[in-house]
Amino acid sequence: MDYASKDIYDFKYEISRYDHSLSTALLTWRYSKDKVQTIAALFHDISTPCFSHVIDYMNKDYANQESTEDKTEEILNSSKTLPTVLASDNLTIKDLVNYKNYPIVDNKRPKLCADRLDGIILTGLAWTKDLDIKEIPSILDNIKIYINESNKPELGFKNKEIALRVNEINHNINIFCHSKEDNYMMNLLADLTNYCIRNNHISYDELYTTTEKELYNIFSSIKDEDFKYLYKQFKNIKLDEIPLIELPHIKERVINPIVRGKRLN
Repeated sequence: MDYASKDIYDFKYEISRYDHSLSTALLTWRYSKDKVQTIAALFHDISTPCFSHVIDYMNKDYANQESTEDKTEEILNSSKTLPTVLASDNLTIKDLVNYKNYPIVDNKRPKLCADRLDGIILTGLAWTKDLDIKEIPSILDNIKIYINESNKPELGFKNKEIALRVNEINHNINIFCHSKEDNYMMNLLADLTNYCIRNNHISYDELYTTTEKELYNIFSSIKDEDFKYLYKQFKNIKLDEIPLIELPHIKERVINPIVRGKRLN
C-alpha cells in the first residue's frame, strides 16, 4: 500500500518484509539464544508473494491469511548456497521449513511470539502511529520466556502495565485491519492483481519473483479502460469516497499474553 492513495494510507516509515524478517530473527535470538530458531525466524516469511496478504484476499483466504505459506520449502530448496551455509552449523533446510514448530518464533493466536510482537511494533510505528520509537526499549526489556499452560515456551511480560499497553496497540491495529477503508483497498488491489493473472500479464508463480515496483509498472501500462479506472481509484481515491463492501470474516488480530506466568485475561 506504499503505492496507494495517500489519503487512505499515510505511513510514517517504509518497512519491507525483509525488515520484518530481520527484526523477528533478532528478537528470537535476543530471547532464546537458539541458532536454529533464529534462522527459522529469518526465513519464516520467505514465501511471501508480491503484495503480501493482498494475495490471500485474492485467494479468498480472509480469515487465516496463510494461503501462500505452502511455498516455503520450495523456495528454500531453490537456493544453491543455503544448504552449504546451513551444513556448516549441522543444519538442513528441513530444520527451517516448519517454523511453526518453534513457539518463540510463531504461535497460534492469542499467544505472543517474536513474529507477532515484531508485527505489533512495526505496524504501531508505521501505520496506526500509536507507538513512539522511544517506547520500544521498555517493551522489549519487559519480555522474557515463560512456560505456558501447555508446557510450551512462550514470550510473556514481566509487568502488567506494559502488557496492557502492547494489547492496546494491537487492538488498534485490529481495528485498522477491519476498517472499510482497508477492506476496500486490499480487495481492490486483489482484483487488479487477479486481472493481470487472468489476462496473462503475469503468472501466479511470478508473484514470488516479481517486485512490487515491477508489477505496478505493468499496471500502469494496461490499456483496458475498466482496469485503468480501478487502478486510478487505487492511486487517488479520497477517504470520503470509500464504499462499504461486504467481505467474509476478516482475520482477528487479537492477543492474550502471559504476564508473570499467567494469562492476562
